Amino acid sequence: MEMTYQGLKVQYIEQGQGPLAVLFHGWGANKELFQALISTLAVRYRVAAPDTPGFGQSQEPGEAWSLEDYCAFSKAFIDHVAGPEDKEVILAGHSHGGRTLIRLVGSGMLERKVQKLILIDSAGIVHEKTPEQMRRIKRYKRGKKILSLPPVKALFPHALERLQSKSGSADYRMASPVMRQSMVKVVNEDVREYLPRIEAETLLVWGDQDQDTPLADGQLMERLIPGSGLAVLAGAGHFSFLDRQYQFLAVMRSFLGIGSDAANG
Repeated sequence: MEMTYQGLKVQYIEQGQGPLAVLFHGWGANKELFQALISTLAVRYRVAAPDTPGFGQSQEPGEAWSLEDYCAFSKAFIDHVAGPEDKEVILAGHSHGGRTLIRLVGSGMLERKVQKLILIDSAGIVHEKTPEQMRRIKRYKRGKKILSLPPVKALFPHALERLQSKSGSADYRMASPVMRQSMVKVVNEDVREYLPRIEAETLLVWGDQDQDTPLADGQLMERLIPGSGLAVLAGAGHFSFLDRQYQFLAVMRSFLGIGSDAANG
C-alpha cells in the first residue's frame, strides 16, 4: 500500500483485522524483515508497517531529517492507518524505530493512547566516546576539513565522498549523503529523558549478544520506564527478532494475548 508524506511516496504493509498495531523498523532495514511478526500479530490485530522514508521502497527525503522529523512522520503514519475506532494503539519498534517511539510516546506528541509498547534492541542511549573513537573522529574531521577546501575539491571532486564512504559504521558507509547527514543528527540524540515519561505497558526484548545496542542499554531502559519488563534472548544479536525468531514470537504471543492455537490456525 502507499501513502504520501510531505510529497514522498511511502510504501507500507497492512494485514489482519482487529485493534491496531504499528511496527517501525530500524536504520537501514525495511518492513519486510517484520513479515513473521506481522503474520503472527495479524491473527488478532490489524498490523501496519511502513518503510520509513529513505529505506526500503519509500522515497528518500530531500534533506537530512532529525529525530523530531522521524517522530513527526511516525505520528502521521499512525494517524493515517488509524480509524475512528482506534482510540488506543499498540506500537513496536526495532533499533532506530524504538528510539523514535521512545521520543514520540515520552514527549506526548502522540495524542492517541498507547496501550502497549514493544522496544526491540532499541537505540537511543548515547555513550561516552572511548579514547580510540575520539582519535578516529579527530582524524576524520581533519581529513574532511582539508578535502572541503575549494582548491582541493576542484582537483579531487570525489575525495570527500570516498572518505565518508570509508568512515563510520556499515550503515553510515552504505548510506547516501542525505541519509548520512540524517544518521549523524539522529545517533547523537540521547532519549533517556523521555523514558520515565512513558506510561504505556512496555516490554523490552533484547539479544544478549547485541553489539550495536548492548544489553546494558535495555537494562537501563527497564529501570527508567515505570513498570516495564525485559525479555532477554540468549545467543541473539542486534536483530534478536530474527536470530531467535521462534522464541521472540512466543514472547510476542504471550505479551499480546495471542493463543498458540490461534497462531497455528
